[in-house]
Amino acid sequence: MSDQKLLGPSYYAAALQTTCDAVNGLPSREEARASMMRTIERLAGEIQATKRFVGPDTKIVVLPEYVLTAYPLGDTVPGWADKAAIDVDGPEYDALGKIAQDNDLFLMGNAYERDVHFPELYFQACFIIGPNGDVVLRYRRLNSMFAPTPHDVWDKYLDIYGLDGVFPVAKTEIGNLAAIASEEILYPEIARSFALRGAEVFLHATGEMGSVSDTPKAIARKARALENLAYVVSANAGGIRGHELPFSATDGRSSIVDYKGVVQAESGWGQTMTAHACIDLNALRKHRRRPGMSNMLARQRLELFAETYATLGTQPANSLLNGDGIVKTPDRAHFIGAQQASIKKMSDDGVI
Repeated sequence: MSDQKLLGPSYYAAALQTTCDAVNGLPSREEARASMMRTIERLAGEIQATKRFVGPDTKIVVLPEYVLTAYPLGDTVPGWADKAAIDVDGPEYDALGKIAQDNDLFLMGNAYERDVHFPELYFQACFIIGPNGDVVLRYRRLNSMFAPTPHDVWDKYLDIYGLDGVFPVAKTEIGNLAAIASEEILYPEIARSFALRGAEVFLHATGEMGSVSDTPKAIARKARALENLAYVVSANAGGIRGHELPFSATDGRSSIVDYKGVVQAESGWGQTMTAHACIDLNALRKHRRRPGMSNMLARQRLELFAETYATLGTQPANSLLNGDGIVKTPDRAHFIGAQQASIKKMSDDGVI
């Protein structure tokens, strides 16, 4: 392949470590929606200022997990869907699209979302909005402790969206982008599924307890970058306001990791945009095409593991589908029950 084909843009990405305003304690849907719009209005100013500070070649801004609402503590699944889950064509996306358009950048974030095909549920969605204001990628979290996922309604979800809709990659003028939700950075199969579809930059919206010691997610970010030869841009919250937990329980250490697993920039604590760094796609693409020991993406022999994954899985699909394909509305106890059943299966099989 010629050098001209290898050439890719060089630009800056920033992880905006901003405060999440919780809607859990708000008594009505209307008040929750008003809070979300106030957050978006605040983000508009913060994103504009971030680009002004980092530079005009800032092409990506990543927002934290559940940036509009905080997470669903104390609400039922239907209650949270009504109060805090936004519609794919709702005013929140229109307002976020205007921010991306006004600042000529790709904006990645994470929100709870309703789907007309699954009115009984909500999904946690990562979104990427392009400079034209349109959503160019929507990814629904696949592994969650206490919330519905596409895997819980797998057969129906696949019929509607297909496998590429489960693992979407946006092919854009600034490279191939994928979105990863929070603790899913701990699961190598998710990032690998994106990399095998061409992803070059993983955008990671996270909500985690920052620490002066390396946390599991901090370690995983380096591993996912190194093993997939991809950049990771990860934004954590700068605290959660209006929540039962202490404000700074979820705070700090947003980072950008390069395709060799090296941290290029990392934030401290509080509201900040100090995690910003250059994304050099030309260097990444040359590295991916270079034979050698370090090219782990090219050295994978994935067919070796297909039967193991297919036959020894522990979390079954379709846990929220009845035999006739009707979606069940779960209570929160359903999810811990599913994990307990998984642990029992591994114990019975002699795995643990």
